[in-house]
Amino acid sequence: MTDALGPKPPRSRARLWVATLLLAIYAGFVAVVTLWPNPNDLEFGGISDRVLKVLYRFGVPEWFGFDEIEFTANIGMFIPLGFFLGLALPRRAWWLALFLVPGYSGFIEWTQATSLESRVSSMLDVFANTAGGYIGILLAMTMRAMIYARDRRIIARAIWERDAEILRAREHPLPQQPGRVQQPGRPVQQQTWHEPDAATRVFEQRPTWQDPRDAPTERLPF
Repeated sequence: MTDALGPKPPRSRARLWVATLLLAIYAGFVAVVTLWPNPNDLEFGGISDRVLKVLYRFGVPEWFGFDEIEFTANIGMFIPLGFFLGLALPRRAWWLALFLVPGYSGFIEWTQATSLESRVSSMLDVFANTAGGYIGILLAMTMRAMIYARDRRIIARAIWERDAEILRAREHPLPQQPGRVQQPGRPVQQQTWHEPDAATRVFEQRPTWQDPRDAPTERLPF
């Protein structure tokens, strides 16, 4: 059976390689941001102040301060991480992301508590990072499910059109050419015959005329 079908087409690895590369790059970026020895060098305080001023201008209540924006930033920072992780993992192993995201966040907080004196670790940060990672995983799984459903519809449509063409060929077979001897034991190959369009009849027929004024004319449908 497999010999008749030919070699099995290889699986596409583009999603795996691209998602894994982006995951490694972004995980390194998160590690640099969260494990930098002196957070003042990153100037997050000045950025947070400017963001808060913009939010206050748009009517955000004043109780929304630095702690709230830091909590929100921790959620947003881990959304891409969870998204890339959800794309990189196989479909049957997506549940590993539920443990990898909090594990990576816990490793960051543990390193801050044991090795970085200028950093302050908090379980609230682990909760925020995990929530953001789970949001990213949900987005990745939703996108993969939508693409999978779309591909199934495309394949089903292609199979239907192929089967419909085979049925039309069986209902309207071409007559056997005169002088063609059918070899015994071999089935007759049936082909479909389509009426050529006007342009084909005019431009692809063999010219049997010499004078251009005797050329056949036909009104083209354009």
